[in-house]
Amino acid sequence: MQTIEQLKNYPQLAPGEAEGLLNRTAGMVLENLGTFTDVFPHAHSEGGFYKAIDNVEWTTGFWTGEIWLAYEKTGDPRLLAAGEKHVQSFLHRIENRIAVDHHDMGFLYSLSCVAAYKLTGSEDAKRAALSAAKNLIDRFHEKGEFIQAWGEMGAPDNYRLIIDCLLNIPLLYWASEVTGDPVYGDIGRRHVKTAMQYIIREDHSTYHTFFFDPETGAPLKGVTHQGYRDGSAWARGQAWGIYGAALSYGALKDPAYLEIFENLTDFFLRHLPQNLVPYWDFDFDDGSSEPRDSSSAAITACGMLEMARHLPQEKADYYTAMASRLVKALAEHCLVPSGEVSNGILLHGTYCKSSPYNSCPDWGVDECVTWGDYYFMEALTRLKGDWNSYWL
Repeated sequence: MQTIEQLKNYPQLAPGEAEGLLNRTAGMVLENLGTFTDVFPHAHSEGGFYKAIDNVEWTTGFWTGEIWLAYEKTGDPRLLAAGEKHVQSFLHRIENRIAVDHHDMGFLYSLSCVAAYKLTGSEDAKRAALSAAKNLIDRFHEKGEFIQAWGEMGAPDNYRLIIDCLLNIPLLYWASEVTGDPVYGDIGRRHVKTAMQYIIREDHSTYHTFFFDPETGAPLKGVTHQGYRDGSAWARGQAWGIYGAALSYGALKDPAYLEIFENLTDFFLRHLPQNLVPYWDFDFDDGSSEPRDSSSAAITACGMLEMARHLPQEKADYYTAMASRLVKALAEHCLVPSGEVSNGILLHGTYCKSSPYNSCPDWGVDECVTWGDYYFMEALTRLKGDWNSYWL
């Protein structure tokens, strides 16, 4: 474990470095438009390269989010045209209920259609995102007060929430804001309250998923799905908790979420290895042969930069500096050097790693993952200056 004082000795991005990196990554997005305009990259690369898929995965919104970030940076009309084409794809998907029987509506529609509505005023984008928000609240259980993540609604083996959903909830806050209907935001608020109550352990690490009794709604147990073991801290899950707490604090201004954010972030930072690129689970530290998950550092950087917007100057400066250090480390150790190596942006991500204690296959181990690419670009965008977030 590292102390916070030790972490403060690590270098931050130099003046202008975020701008240069954002220009570079926007160029990488432009290069990939030839392949990924009518189709989408798969969730993870294979041998460094993403394969093309239809708009059916929970991850496709991240690529569209990259397109919108690159468009904001460059103003290139090719990016605008691709983003608008994607809006039609996402509208078709929700209207025809193609692979939407799950909770990942925010990952899909905040970064594709809420972003498009904010940037272009597209009514199709607004309609698609509101339909996705309705789909999300339809997964809410009064017994337990949470949004079910996966599977047949009410099935005992899936009567649970997962920590990832904290990033889907901002779609509901946005929906209440644009419609004036408080139901969306109220369900989001209730889900977050339940998640924060049960998914965080006493040491400020987090469970990946938590089960409830389908008959009574009573809390049952926290387990892992993608972490190493039930009692370990899955790095990306901890990152979802950090960014999710920041976004809910931004929407609700509940001081409890500021305290949760600070505790979760402190745990994450103190458990970083020497090069600041986390292992996929915090059970592992320097000297381990286990793979890293660069995406968890990118997500955490975004969470710190989001929270910094709401804090007094001294605290804001602290979290901004820590985010800059994480992004600097990612740029040094994980940035794809050329298109000959990969068509992604951020190396050394891990989608899902099997262990003796989880039920995961090995998917995207030490590869690029689309959310890692997206959050790296979002962090650079936030570090460069004021940004109108796609989330809220």
